[in-house]
Amino acid sequence: MRSIISIALLLAGLAIAPLHAKAHDLMTLDELLGAFGWDFDSTQIRAEQHGDGLYVLFGLGGNIAVSIGDDGVLIVDDQFPQLIPKIQAKIAELGGGAVDFAINTHWHFDHADGNLALGPQGTWLVAQANSRRMMADARIINLVAMQYEQQAYPEDARPVITFDETMQFHFNGEQIDLVHFGPAHTTGDAAVIFRGRNAVHLGDVFNNSGYPFIDVDNGGDLDGMIHFCAAALAEIDNDATVIPGHGPVTDSQALAEYIHMLESVRAAIVDLMAEGADLEAVLQAKPTAPFDAAFGDPSGFVNRAYTSLRKAGG
Repeated sequence: MRSIISIALLLAGLAIAPLHAKAHDLMTLDELLGAFGWDFDSTQIRAEQHGDGLYVLFGLGGNIAVSIGDDGVLIVDDQFPQLIPKIQAKIAELGGGAVDFAINTHWHFDHADGNLALGPQGTWLVAQANSRRMMADARIINLVAMQYEQQAYPEDARPVITFDETMQFHFNGEQIDLVHFGPAHTTGDAAVIFRGRNAVHLGDVFNNSGYPFIDVDNGGDLDGMIHFCAAALAEIDNDATVIPGHGPVTDSQALAEYIHMLESVRAAIVDLMAEGADLEAVLQAKPTAPFDAAFGDPSGFVNRAYTSLRKAGG
């Protein structure tokens, strides 16, 4: 059972907190690490192969896709700078060299803080344009159970290549499509589709270790998450490899079931809101009950889903 506790519990939320954090409530990364027992020194990087030259690395934070071939090394997400030496060692073990390109599926710390090490080393950093914009300033991430202040990234850790809706790489013998289907988990999400390997990395738009986190305070949106997942599903084959932001690598069927969960919970919350239910009443009504056995503690997800729908007018 890979480090589901490390990030799934964090992003699912363990208690209900105010929608807007006060300055004295904000946690630093060191405090966050201590609260959840994260230990960079003891973390090991594990690799799975999912096609010729395509691997997924598991460590601490978001799953990393790695393409290794004649053109070099391209990765999707990069976890934390403290883990970059271990990540690079694992890539070398798999036959790769220095990281030529690092694509950020979004701007959150557990997927993009590795930029702080890779950027100064000369890696070309790539992201959707909104993610670069979000990295330019300090941002409060309301995780429901706690609030974390992600610091602004220095210029050499911000993406130097950005796109608005789509872009393409032709790298290591295949076409790699980067697609932004609109706000979802954040305002700057990217789906990365490896056409030749029949695989897609969806970042935290698709969480396969529990209920998802919607960063509503920074542009995330439940309806957008449903749309993003459905649009991505339409882009891939039935037998495609689906790489989530967290949790085990899976398939198209699991993504379809995830969309069904999101749509069902949305419909239940909307019905409750139409009856005048506030957040506390929605939580008490347990709109996620049919899915809790599979997805775990729903409180943080319901909080953020309700807040998203309330912002959108239901």
